[in-house]
Amino acid sequence: MADSAEILAGIRRRIASGELAPGDRVPSTRQITRQWGVAMATATRVLTTLRQEGLVVARPGIGTVVASTAPAVTVTPRPRATHTEVTREDVVRTAMAIADAEGSPALSMRRVATALGVATMSLYRHVPSKDELVERMIDTVFADHRFDTPPPRDWLAAVEAGARRLWVIFRAHPWVAAVMSLTRPQVTPNVLAYSEWVMSALQAAGLGTRPIFQVHLTMFSYVRGLAVSLEPEVVAEQETGLTYDEFIDTRGEAITSVIASGAFPTFQAVAASADFDLDLDEQFDFGLRHLLAGLAGLPLADG
Repeated sequence: MADSAEILAGIRRRIASGELAPGDRVPSTRQITRQWGVAMATATRVLTTLRQEGLVVARPGIGTVVASTAPAVTVTPRPRATHTEVTREDVVRTAMAIADAEGSPALSMRRVATALGVATMSLYRHVPSKDELVERMIDTVFADHRFDTPPPRDWLAAVEAGARRLWVIFRAHPWVAAVMSLTRPQVTPNVLAYSEWVMSALQAAGLGTRPIFQVHLTMFSYVRGLAVSLEPEVVAEQETGLTYDEFIDTRGEAITSVIASGAFPTFQAVAASADFDLDLDEQFDFGLRHLLAGLAGLPLADG
């Protein structure tokens, strides 16, 4: 079984030789555990050290890739930190980086502690539980995309603008839609700031309290509902090493066989006459456009 130093040396050599070029994905934590037979904590330590050395960066929706301006590979790793050197923001931002690169299933207090170079129990000085950590992560994401400009005066334009900004948030951080709850909402200052931004525009337009609530909830549910497809793709790429297009290529013969069986004639006819590359942004625009058209006829008053 290899140790972290051996794995690090191997990846550094591949970067230095150009085998792994800027922008190329490096092995994920899961791939490291499988290839070298090490624990997840060891795999995490490897990627954390490479990030601290400036050799790699985490890219949301892609994984960990070689940095565009990687320094010499002889940089000394950061020494193990003490809990007094770590702040709550360090904990939250590190957790966000892990979730961005590998999805929320990869997130644990132990993973965050390993990435920070501290003992797991020291994190509880800053956040009492993983649930609160996730809540603070969500709040930080919304703080980074602050709704601090007045919404459009036209309420439909405001609803559209709010939906598009929410989609940008979910696109930038694919795990957020998956961990946010509609039935048990995370009530945090910056999430409420988003709700207030949308609702204030609806109120100014004269909508009653019930339509305000229903419009806001309907639009949030639509955007989040589509966005929950983002994180599974991040996780799947980490686990398989295949992009969406590469995965579809591997399934081409099987898909063609099912379609050609004649059991699904309508689907076969539609598939034969159209290009079916899945584009979530295009799907988002299509659904949003028609949802807004439906909302345009909404009675403004309560009823």
